[in-house]
Amino acid sequence: MHKNILLLASLAGLLSCQSLPKGFEAIDEKEESVAQQQIGRVLYMPFVSGSYQLIDWYKLARDYDAYVFDRNAEGEYLPLIWTDTKHPNIDFEGFGLYTTVGDSRQGPSRPGAHEAINTMAAVLGAGLVGIDKSNQDGYNYPRMLQQYFAKANGWKIMLNSTSGYASDWWYNILPNVLYTAVCDVFPGIEGADAIQRSIADQFVLAEQALGGNYDHSAFNFASMSPIDNKIPKQQDAAGGHAWVLLNSYRKFGDQACLDAAKSAVSVLDSQKESRLYEILLPYGAYAAAWLNANEGTEYNVLQMLDWTFDGCHSHSGRYGWGVINEKWGEYDCYGLQGSWSDGGGYAFLMNSFELAMPLVPMVKYAPEFANTIGRWMYHAASATRLFYPNYIDDAHQFAPQLKEHSGGVIGYEGLKKRDRYGVYPSSVCPIAEGDGPTWTSKNDTITMFSLYSSSPVGIFGALISPTDTEGIIRLDCNITDFYAERKYPVNLYYNPFSNDNSFNYSNEHLVYGTMSYATGSYDLYDIVSGQYLVKGAEGNCRIDIPARSAMILVELPAGSALYKKDGKILDKEGYVIRY
Repeated sequence: MHKNILLLASLAGLLSCQSLPKGFEAIDEKEESVAQQQIGRVLYMPFVSGSYQLIDWYKLARDYDAYVFDRNAEGEYLPLIWTDTKHPNIDFEGFGLYTTVGDSRQGPSRPGAHEAINTMAAVLGAGLVGIDKSNQDGYNYPRMLQQYFAKANGWKIMLNSTSGYASDWWYNILPNVLYTAVCDVFPGIEGADAIQRSIADQFVLAEQALGGNYDHSAFNFASMSPIDNKIPKQQDAAGGHAWVLLNSYRKFGDQACLDAAKSAVSVLDSQKESRLYEILLPYGAYAAAWLNANEGTEYNVLQMLDWTFDGCHSHSGRYGWGVINEKWGEYDCYGLQGSWSDGGGYAFLMNSFELAMPLVPMVKYAPEFANTIGRWMYHAASATRLFYPNYIDDAHQFAPQLKEHSGGVIGYEGLKKRDRYGVYPSSVCPIAEGDGPTWTSKNDTITMFSLYSSSPVGIFGALISPTDTEGIIRLDCNITDFYAERKYPVNLYYNPFSNDNSFNYSNEHLVYGTMSYATGSYDLYDIVSGQYLVKGAEGNCRIDIPARSAMILVELPAGSALYKKDGKILDKEGYVIRY
């Protein structure tokens, strides 16, 4: 009898080995945990914020869209949207949004006077929180964005205006980042594939023409030649190039795009110091992490992240640009992006939103940064509310008497440590204000309510959701991981507290506004600790999370088998769960 049992056990083991996919190994019940790396500047942020408040970013994003895209709105400075009938690049109507409320430089009488970094961010953000902008009140807004495709001047990429180009590199690259994302959120828009193909081809040619030298202020995509002027050199533009090229590769499968993406990341990897100029460097960090995980490269992602957060310390570049790491007055302002040197500190709303877009999904490919990204986002998710006139007290905003014109959904452009205009005493710290008065007149304070800064709010609305434990938030690692397969829900949770804690895990997930993956029972696998936390759960379940640590939970159908191959953990079809 005993010999028969052993024989059956041996046969079962043999059959189990034979059932493994070729080259796969069975995983251990508990794999080795992922050793964590820390962004230097985040290490000096407190674990727990003294002024923490998480607002409903999802609701704010949807309310923003309803207010800004209301063509029938009545009142002073309304509506904020208009139809643009001047379309040098397309044969159908476009649209404009005011850069700031009451901006005297813009409006229906000035066709073409609007910015892609505003309108594209608004369409993208709305799509991320589930608003179908391709058929909204009879308008196809993703298609209308094609007005920025610079066909007439020969650039053949997306630009910030419908005519002409900026002699400032990031202004010419960010519209292509945003449009690339828009095309993933709204696939199948007529004409979009051809435009994306043109962008991919132009960026490949630009990379070849640059030959690894990004020591310029901008680049001319018509003549394929660099532009040098009084604007500081913007070497971090390589990050934007790399991100666009990588996503072009993932869409089209063109090896030339992948090679060019590697070339651009190599530029960042070879630099000797931070050259962060505005917002493009963290997109390069994401590209570097993806390439390391999928292509076997060995780029220094930590260095790129440190350079993003600590910012530029060279006076030959944009000195002081980075991430705020201070408490200003009674408000914790940790995690906001902007300048830590301008007047003692000047954070910006748009940058704070768009910094999160590449860095939250990055942890799927570089889980060693789960703790530090979680810690930063805990602060940023709270502090970013301070740009909004309804979430900072009247004494700490420049124009509280005008905040009704914000509709409760449009934020100030900036949050400054001290008033830059000398109207408020230095004891007022911080103060929400903006650059608007310097664009028109000192009295034009209405222009401080910034649409182009508020339009990306859907990024936070899609990425961030609360749990039932205040201070522990859920960060969706899939929703801004554009062009990825995203087979399973993946969410990052961070516990900032000094004690072990717990939260209620929900198996409902927002995917461009629709709830999915919510059928049947499921297992939860933590990428960071390398172990299952739950097997066979149904509906919501309680999860324990250690003090001051992060977990990245992958929701798998119950009973899913996982395997190891070449150091990675995969499902039976070869989809990578942990790199």
